[in-house]
This record gives sequence, structure tokens and C-alpha cells, in this order.
Amino acid sequence: MKNLTLSLFVVITLLFSCKNSSQSNDQSTTVEVVKPVDFNAKVENNTVQLIDVRTPKEYDAGHLKSSKNINVFDKNFMTQMETLDKTKPVYVYCKSGKRSANASSKLKAAGFTKIYDLQGGFVAWSKENLEIEK
Repeated sequence: MKNLTLSLFVVITLLFSCKNSSQSNDQSTTVEVVKPVDFNAKVENNTVQLIDVRTPKEYDAGHLKSSKNINVFDKNFMTQMETLDKTKPVYVYCKSGKRSANASSKLKAAGFTKIYDLQGGFVAWSKENLEIEK
């Protein structure tokens, strides 16, 4: 009886420790929605992975300096995103924040570790009179 109790204790302990371990891995990826002014401060140096997930037509009408256009609705979106470094932060934006939230979810599922999403998108950025490129 003692051995059975000890065995049950060990099995239960292992089950809970495995569950906690997998939960902590899910929490290692974060998506942070950032206000335009704070987003600007983070992307001011041109060495970040800054991705505009709008259509090419929207991108050509105006975009954030040093951003790369990868359309979230393109069938090759994830293939193109896989060329980025998953261990470095990725900064994403769209027109209003909906598509970038969608893109952020996809990036999180793909194993990117730190994702910054521009709150209110390009519209909010423009309202703050922050620098854009055409």
C-alpha cells in the first residue's frame, strides 16, 4: 500500500510539473500593443524588424520609415515572415490595428518571442504627426 501511494504521488507530481512547464513556454512569447509615440521611440533606430502588414497599394501611399511591406493577406505571408529572426523583437502595424493584431497572433503561433503592435495603426501614427515616408 505504501508503494502504491508513493507511486501515485510521483505520477501526480510529474503530471503537474509537465503542465506547468508547457504553460511557461506559452508565456515566453508576448505581444505588446504600444501607443504611437512609444512605438516611435522603439523603432527610431533603423535596425529593428519593422513590418507593415497592409497591402502594397496602402504601403506605397505612405509608410513608416525603414519598414518592410509584408501583406498579412498574402498567401506567402508566413513564408516571408520566416525570413525574420524569431529571437529579435518584431514591430508590426497596419491601418487601424486589426490586421496587425491578426499578424501578431500568427507570429506568436510561429514562435516569435517578442512582438510589438502599433496601437491604432497608421491612422493613429499620422494623427500624432509622426514621420512617414512615401
